[in-house]
Amino acid sequence: MKKRKVFVLDTSVLLYDMKSIHSFPGSDVIVPLVVLDELDRFKDKRGLLGESARYVNRFLDSLRAEGNLHSGISLENDQSIRVELNNTDHVPGDLDPKAGDNKIISVGLTLMKEEKDVTVVTKDINFRVKCDALNLNAEDYYKDHVNIDGSQIYSGVIELTANKSIIDEFYQNDKIEKDIFDVELHPNQFVVCKSSGESGSMLGIVRGDYIKAIKYDLNEMIHVNPRNKEQKFALSLLVNQKIKLASMTGIAGSGKTFLTLMSALSGMYSKNYDRIIITRSIQPVGREMGFLPGDIDDKMSPWISPIVDNFRFAFNDISYFEMLCQKGQIEIAPLAYMRGRTFNKAFIIVDEAQNATIHELKTVITRVGEGSKIVLLGDVEQIDTPYIDTLSNGLTIITEKLKDSDITGHVTLRKGERSALATLASKVL
Repeated sequence: MKKRKVFVLDTSVLLYDMKSIHSFPGSDVIVPLVVLDELDRFKDKRGLLGESARYVNRFLDSLRAEGNLHSGISLENDQSIRVELNNTDHVPGDLDPKAGDNKIISVGLTLMKEEKDVTVVTKDINFRVKCDALNLNAEDYYKDHVNIDGSQIYSGVIELTANKSIIDEFYQNDKIEKDIFDVELHPNQFVVCKSSGESGSMLGIVRGDYIKAIKYDLNEMIHVNPRNKEQKFALSLLVNQKIKLASMTGIAGSGKTFLTLMSALSGMYSKNYDRIIITRSIQPVGREMGFLPGDIDDKMSPWISPIVDNFRFAFNDISYFEMLCQKGQIEIAPLAYMRGRTFNKAFIIVDEAQNATIHELKTVITRVGEGSKIVLLGDVEQIDTPYIDTLSNGLTIITEKLKDSDITGHVTLRKGERSALATLASKVL
């Protein structure tokens, strides 16, 4: 009879995804006692960390009615859950036996001595390295990973070739049937098509059964001149009210934030939206600044500097931005305070979305009400949050999972427009 797999869960996994405790059907899940102690320190925190800690604690408490957690309790999915004491005798001499990670290692090594098929599951890279050094199997929590190579991340753009007659037909009718091309095309995917012989090219977007011409109409009060084709693609996603979620990735200085902000203002001037909501994951680059004084607006001020910079660039001062904030037409909403809110007829901007987990972004997206649009911005090559990477961050996962929907769209901006130096630094350094 094949041995059941035993998974020892680290605190980082349970805080990252509260439902991870249910995610190992047909296996034995071990929760080390020290993990319960660590969860207890997070139960009063705001946002998903606190919610996850409380959920796991309540779930384990509910299991007590079914039996004894020390002996193990079976769930409906043929999974069992057991709380295990650490054995400091199995902590290698070079490791501090009082450290939480090392106590979890002791649980794994104890189970190994019982000839169990043991795997420690943790989001902590260094923890996995330590386990490997001790010949203890360890792996990341893969439920939210995108199972593709990093070079295959959906860009929202496809390059094709065609006869010049097809390109001529496109310009005559502003559209062609997408079945002309024997390739898989996703809704709202952009098509760059060049002639296979004579000179000629076209830019289009997949809409229904057709590839249609790129269009974007901004309010007359907003003047934006896209500098490359990807910026044209971005504007067509941003101003289209039928697209409820747009995502943009790209290098620093590619125009993501500026184009999004100008499109949001255009929509507000045209009465399509009543207000603009701006939020982002608060993850510093480099050293922490410590606690910031003041109210929420004061605390968020350093994090929304890119928005203020774009207002200064567009309108030559920031007083207009401050006025819109005072009138309630622009609201800064910290990501941790999104739970329970509903945004109707709002243009929601999530900046630095690559630093948010899929669970954090899901919290924001499920706040979107009637008549609203949400835009996710980020650079998946610049991730500052521990435990997530290019393939496991929320922005990449949402882009991949929603690419077949008619109400979503994505584009990757590959060319920097901030300055020659900024573009050089993004590519070379």
